[in-house]
Amino acid sequence: MPHPDPAFSDAEYKRRLDKTRHAMSAAGLDLLFVEDPSNIAWLTGYEGWSFYVHQGALIFLDADPVWWGRGQDANGALRTVWMGADRVHGYADNFVQSTERHAMQDLARVIREYGHADSRIGVELENYYYSAKAHLTLLKELPGAELIDATALVNWQRGIKSDEEIDLMRRAARIAEHVIDGVIERIEPGLRKNELVAQIYHDAISGVGEDWGDYAAIVPLLPSGSDAAAPHLTWDGRPFQSGECTFFELAGCFRRYHVPFCRSVFLGEPPAFLKSAEAALVEGLEAGLDAARAGNRAADIADALAAPLERAGIERGARCGYPIGLSYPPDWGERTISLRTEDQTILEPGMTFHFMPGLWMDDWGLEITESILIRETGPAECFCDRPRQMFVKP
Repeated sequence: MPHPDPAFSDAEYKRRLDKTRHAMSAAGLDLLFVEDPSNIAWLTGYEGWSFYVHQGALIFLDADPVWWGRGQDANGALRTVWMGADRVHGYADNFVQSTERHAMQDLARVIREYGHADSRIGVELENYYYSAKAHLTLLKELPGAELIDATALVNWQRGIKSDEEIDLMRRAARIAEHVIDGVIERIEPGLRKNELVAQIYHDAISGVGEDWGDYAAIVPLLPSGSDAAAPHLTWDGRPFQSGECTFFELAGCFRRYHVPFCRSVFLGEPPAFLKSAEAALVEGLEAGLDAARAGNRAADIADALAAPLERAGIERGARCGYPIGLSYPPDWGERTISLRTEDQTILEPGMTFHFMPGLWMDDWGLEITESILIRETGPAECFCDRPRQMFVKP
């Protein structure tokens, strides 16, 4: 029962598998097990909210991938993956949240059936979804195998986006613009935060035109006033107040592809220090965008941003960006490159980043960000097109 509206062509999945198999060979792997739902989806097309239980994809050097997961989710795999039904394996439900058995015992059985009991098998050790118990169980069940740390092996293959992926991100960007436009239009003193978040979700999921909105991997973040010093606070039922700045860290999402887009809104007349910070931040953003060119380093973006901020007496002390694309909760980043002084990674055309130089000081915060595409020539392209400023409303 193939997906009625597949997100990608067969050629796109072949490109992804070829890249992954090349990386596997370079790492000396015979088999790769990925449990990160973003990597599962990128390689197989699987889509479903089932990553709270153990699931994954087995990637072979010479055969189609195998989807493995909870038995009741196998029907979802049959409807979303590009492989045939014979490459979908579901385990019994008594493995779920059991203290007597573990799902990795079933995975080990599948691996043995495919002849890899004594192979060099890559696993994603540093991963939200692959637990310590899972690893210990695999070690016990496959004593002849060598389990190799393959953390981020697939993530690195995802860094340069195809034209098909960039098309989805451009659609996500239109949704991000729509959401931010709604925030700026609706926010006012006295409006309860939860009420505005309800409208944010409405705009994000309604989408733009025929491009429906998917759920973002991170919930809306919108701290106000002194709370904006903390970058990852969400919302409550308190009303917005005059004399406070609120930053909105949001993303448009279409078919799991994310374009984060952050803007700040001040209700009333901003103080002089905040206007100065805004000017330095925008200057740094624009310098960083100019440095975001193919052939430059990730560090060059961070260094370009830092100079205007340092002149204004602002020290950030944090990275200012990360790769973006396909993702699932709890993070919309790809967990590879970081835009910071220490990262010497060379920028290549097709890379996509959230250039995210948020300011989180002791008692205030400000976010103005851009999601960007590294082009063949020239400075980075911004996916979204809205004024690069702190918006002010009476």
